[in-house]
Parts: sequence; structure tokens; C-alpha cells
Amino acid sequence: MTLRLGIRLHGGLEPARCVELARAADGSGYTSVWFAENPLERGALPALAASAVATTQVELGIGVWNPFLRHPAQIAMDAGALDELANGRVVLGIGSGLAAPLARLGVDNRRQIAALRDTFHIVRSLMLGESVTCRGAVFPVVDVKLPWRPRRPGLPLLMAARGPQALALCGRVADGLVVSNMCPPAFTAYAAQAVRAAAARAGRAAPGRVVQYAPCVAKPDRRQAVAELKPVLAGMLATFWALALRVAAARTSLVAYSGIAEADFAATIARLQAGQLPDSAIDDRFVEAFAVAGTAEDCRARVAAYADAGVTDLVLSFVGADPLADMAYLAKALPLGRAMGE
Repeated sequence: MTLRLGIRLHGGLEPARCVELARAADGSGYTSVWFAENPLERGALPALAASAVATTQVELGIGVWNPFLRHPAQIAMDAGALDELANGRVVLGIGSGLAAPLARLGVDNRRQIAALRDTFHIVRSLMLGESVTCRGAVFPVVDVKLPWRPRRPGLPLLMAARGPQALALCGRVADGLVVSNMCPPAFTAYAAQAVRAAAARAGRAAPGRVVQYAPCVAKPDRRQAVAELKPVLAGMLATFWALALRVAAARTSLVAYSGIAEADFAATIARLQAGQLPDSAIDDRFVEAFAVAGTAEDCRARVAAYADAGVTDLVLSFVGADPLADMAYLAKALPLGRAMGE
């Protein structure tokens, strides 16, 4: 199966650093650069726009914009303008999660499925150049239309989804699925199948894209790669374990499909909270389940596992001490071409 490799950037990076990494990806065979956006971190729009100008080949993924922070009409306005700037290289991911930080901002996002349903209807209609009236439960709009014609009426619209209702909606309305960090390949295989089944029930073609995020450190020295990965993985484990204690779907994706017992998750978190260093607190099962790390051969094996799970686009966050060197090593060692398997 052909699998494309991309990189993930985020609000913890200065926009100029994002442009530097995007340019490096553009020149070394990676197929996409995805820009994450979370509440109160740097917004993705400046880095996206600058990278659209600085690159020529890579797809630019918005991964993701949240309609509770950016109105669906604004999403269509910004995505359409970016696609013009990038000469048709933008793909739009939409998701409605992050309840805890949104609550601190006074935003009620309890009706997430209804919000996503409204958003996909509004954004898709606006991108098609249509006048749209949506009697939605969360985002009602009346007779709205973009006063300009988007470059690509069929700009791909992907959905970040994890729970059963969101996966079913993804199958009914989206062009693809975005799967979060800390979701092992076995979960992604389940999620992709759920999306395909929902699409079949709706009488539409199955969404063609499955985009998966994963942290990565790639080096000739496996021990060094894993040592650089584990402190980052420790932070991710703490964040996602806290989420799993509140959200059933997060708990399922983290534990049920990883092959790691819930007691082992709890014990690992306890060791980290007690001050034990990540290198000794986190055993290699967690690296294997949730990351791409090690030598080129180690990374090739993990990429193959994601491909077997149905991932079409594996999007890596290069979290080591020297991301540019790791990106270059992986690109040279695999090699990437423009798509794995081509």
C-alpha cells in the first residue's frame, strides 16, 4: 500500500521556525506539512500563510480548525484564501474537541457532533460557491455566500474523530479522517473501518484519506533516538491519560488498542509523577505503540504497521534535539520519493 509521509508543526514553534521546517520538508520528499492549532497557543494562520509562499510542492494541511473558536464561515473564508495563496495545495481538517481549555475560555462545546454537522454543511456549501441557509442546532446561518469564487470548490474536508458518533459522522460528511497522536495503529484500523461502514450506510463512497499523527525521532543510533523521544512521550502520556480518565473514547483508543494494560499506564504515570526520569519510567512498549523512533529500519517497520492499519498519510512530529537532521536522515534512508511504495 502506498503511504505518504508528512510532518506536523504546532503552536509551540515560532512561525519562522515552522517556515524553516516546511521548506526543508518541501525540498526532501515529504508530501505534506500539517499545522496544528490549540487554544492559547500560537495561531496556525501566520505560519500557514508564510509556508504557502515559501514552498512549492508540499500539501499544506490545516490540522485542525475548531468551529467553537473559528466560526464555520470564517473557516471557509480563511481556507479559501490560503488555497489561493498556495496554488491549490491546502487540505482542511476540522475538529471540535479540547473541552477543558475551551471551558476555561467560557466556550460550551458540549454539542460537538451537532457543531461538526453544521460546520461541514456550511463550509462545503460556501466552498462550492453556493448560498447557504443552515437551520443548525449550533451554527444557524441564513442566506450567506462568499462574494468570490474559491479556487477549488472541491477542497478536501477532513474530520478529526475518535468516538463512535464522530467516526460515523465522518463517514457521512467528510473526505477523510484525521487521527490524533497517542492512537496506536490498531485503533486507527478500527476507526478507518468504522468510517467506511458509515459511508456505506449513507450510500456514499468511503472517504479516501486517513491522516495519522505520531511523534518521531530518527537517528542511526537507536538508543539515542529513544532517549530523545521519551521525555516528549512522557508529557504526551500525562496529557492523554488525564483525558482518558474523563472521556471514554480517549480511554478506549489509548488502552484497549495498545496492548498495554491499564494498570501499566497508571503505574507509568505514577513513576513520572514521583520524579522518575522518563528513560527509566517509560518502557519501550509505549515507544512501540505510540511513536516512530530509532534507526531507519526501526522507522520503516513502524511505517509499515501504520500502512497495514489503513493510514494513507503518516504525519510525523519530529521532536528530537535536531529535527532538521532527523528529517534529512529519514528522507535519505527510506527513501521517501513522493510516496512510500511508489
